[in-house]
Amino acid sequence: MSRKETPEINTGSMADIAFLLLIFFLVTTTMSVDAGISKKIPQKQENPTDIDINERNILEVNINKKNELFVDGKTIELKELKQIAINFIDNGGGLDINKNSCNWCNGSKNPSSSDHPTKAIITIKTDRLTTYETYISTLDILNSAYTHLRNKLSVKLYNQNYASLLNAYKNSNNSDKNIQEKIKLIREKYPLLVSDIEFDN
Repeated sequence: MSRKETPEINTGSMADIAFLLLIFFLVTTTMSVDAGISKKIPQKQENPTDIDINERNILEVNINKKNELFVDGKTIELKELKQIAINFIDNGGGLDINKNSCNWCNGSKNPSSSDHPTKAIITIKTDRLTTYETYISTLDILNSAYTHLRNKLSVKLYNQNYASLLNAYKNSNNSDKNIQEKIKLIREKYPLLVSDIEFDN
């Protein structure tokens, strides 16, 4: 009596199929990438020039190792920082480098505060032990102060806020020159002047 042969499955092409599936998933899968913070780092100058900056044009925001905020030597809450920054940037107490006053500023024109938005510099000084969350929250609030002032000026000039100008420019595939000029003007009147310094205790 002859033995019955068991049928075999042809696995010769299985490796090819597995390889094709691997390529398919590699090509079609999208990886979530952490965007990080959008911030330009200035290039190192070979022959740096000394810049004479009046002390009243600098607002120091210090964050110590306990994540406490100090502005002008006083301890403040994080929620107070936005209004302090707005008052400082929008003070309009003097002239810009071309000897022009800030006729769009709504500040109190305090002689001991900043001269002009184009001269108002905010520095964030952090300790090495300051948490990343506190630093990011501080930076977000300072950015929101600039956004507030830019929105206000944009509504005054163009009857639409700065955020909607940015959206309109984005929707035009960054090609609308008219909107681009409006955005440029707003940014020139309220330039984002924030610097970072790390100190050791």
